Amino acid sequence: MIDERDGMRIEWDVPIRMDDGVTLRADIYRPVESGTHPVLLTYGPYAKGLPFQDGYPDSWEALVRAHPEVAEGTTAKYVTWETPDPEKWVPDGYVVLRVDARGWGRSPGFIEPYSPREIRDLFACIEWAGTRPWSTGKVGLLGISYFAVNQWLVAGLQPPHLAAMVPWEGLGDQYRDSMYHGGIMTTSVDVWFRRTITTIQHGRGTRDGVNPNTGELYNGPETLSDEKLALNRSNYPGTIRGRRLFDEFYRARSADWSKITVPFLASGNWGGHGKHLRGAVEAFTRATSTQKWLEIHGEGHWVSFYTGHGVALQKRFFDHFLKGVDNGWDHQPPVILRVRTLDGFVDRSEQEWPLARTKWTRMFLDSAAGRLSDSPGETGEQSGFEAPGDGVTFYTEPVVEETEITGPVSVKLFVSSSTEDADLFLVVSVFGPDDREVVFQGAVDPHTPIAQGWLRASHRTLDPELTTEYRPYHTHDAVRPLVPGEIYELDVEIWPTCIVVPAGYRIALTVRGRDYEYADLDEAPQFSHFKGSQMRGSGIYVHDDPGDRPPEVFGGTTTIHTGAGYPSHVLLPVIPAGG
Repeated sequence: MIDERDGMRIEWDVPIRMDDGVTLRADIYRPVESGTHPVLLTYGPYAKGLPFQDGYPDSWEALVRAHPEVAEGTTAKYVTWETPDPEKWVPDGYVVLRVDARGWGRSPGFIEPYSPREIRDLFACIEWAGTRPWSTGKVGLLGISYFAVNQWLVAGLQPPHLAAMVPWEGLGDQYRDSMYHGGIMTTSVDVWFRRTITTIQHGRGTRDGVNPNTGELYNGPETLSDEKLALNRSNYPGTIRGRRLFDEFYRARSADWSKITVPFLASGNWGGHGKHLRGAVEAFTRATSTQKWLEIHGEGHWVSFYTGHGVALQKRFFDHFLKGVDNGWDHQPPVILRVRTLDGFVDRSEQEWPLARTKWTRMFLDSAAGRLSDSPGETGEQSGFEAPGDGVTFYTEPVVEETEITGPVSVKLFVSSSTEDADLFLVVSVFGPDDREVVFQGAVDPHTPIAQGWLRASHRTLDPELTTEYRPYHTHDAVRPLVPGEIYELDVEIWPTCIVVPAGYRIALTVRGRDYEYADLDEAPQFSHFKGSQMRGSGIYVHDDPGDRPPEVFGGTTTIHTGAGYPSHVLLPVIPAGG
């Protein structure tokens, strides 16, 4: 079916046949005028016929209320979750191609998230789009989260017609970035799959609604039984629970940075702890592309993607690489930061990551005083805490002048446990003169701390080739239990951060045995996209699965050793003023 409306020529449910006979369905939004145009393609699970405002009304309302420009110059009838609005792109001479992934929405098939089969499908869709009579042969990829993750995966296959891509807040490592933070299993395995993905599976038919633009059921024309639906999807949560170490399963579903050569603009979120930050930074520092840019912002997960700032940035990039426009992008510094302050952001461009002028500053843990100090103490001290409690916090003195911290953070701890293992939850915070903690709107949680990191002590083995002083990299391929009471040296990766700390404020490091919770929270808000998911400071993906963290192993006493012989410290990326 072809419509001509709202200044676009729209083809609905166009078939794209895969090599195994499965036919995927796509919607194509094209300029009305004839000719060839570059293509922006998205391939993912969230039902191409389910409008953003219908599927996620609270999120849409909050987005438009805070950023009215999102709804300006568009009817918004064709906006879907985490994909570009065709009405913001087609008038500028782009084709927007939106494909329902195998097994979701209008596309039949067996669901296997991020699997090699799914990525071969995306490869085929890119090549299909690059050879259509309305295509210039240049295909770009653009989208958030799932639509970003599969960009990293397919780029490793190097599709001939893939010319450029913008993965916006997408993880690159299924194990480290999502399912097992520091070796500790997250609830992402349940929250994401069971509460989201199974609700938009192909074959739900009349159980769900219709695409208001076509009148067709957005989850497929047939309505299957629960039993048949279950047979059409993998037991992804069960598989993740059964694979607690990094192995070939995760490797096949994670980016191969050595094979990514396409130009890209990777986008991350300062408040994306546990999902939407690390992948972008790893891509920029490790991918072999010679034309690559890194952009990091704040606010909500999907906000910057749709705002004027985000769309303008995306268009400059794609105009240059897909249209050949001489718009100065070839002189764009490779790192684009929205530097976070207590009351907003300051836009700044940089030449590298981490920043070359970084003053790497060690602050040593002092158990006797509860302080972060310039030097280790002369005597050995220790701080113990029960894992179910609030842990121990170490504070700097109030900074005497405004201090910027931007970059990756690492922590070295000397630890003993009363049991054979210990889970460490590390939080970098800033406290005001009134001793109240400073928190920010994160990717999803409105009370996000400055930075977080995690490590299961039995996963302490480091990869000697990938580890740097400021970014420990753990292999997660073997379990090395602790001997109760013995002291172990642990290096913990803290995900990157950015904050300008005002004079008179203090920086703090907290070591805990459970997820961070904002102390001044009166009532935890719920995230409407994931019904029942309360946000207490660590977002919707936490680490409280009793099967992964039996109390007899992870509920003991953890002791941090500091001072003489045990130089436990945090390494902070301090950016000199005026540099």
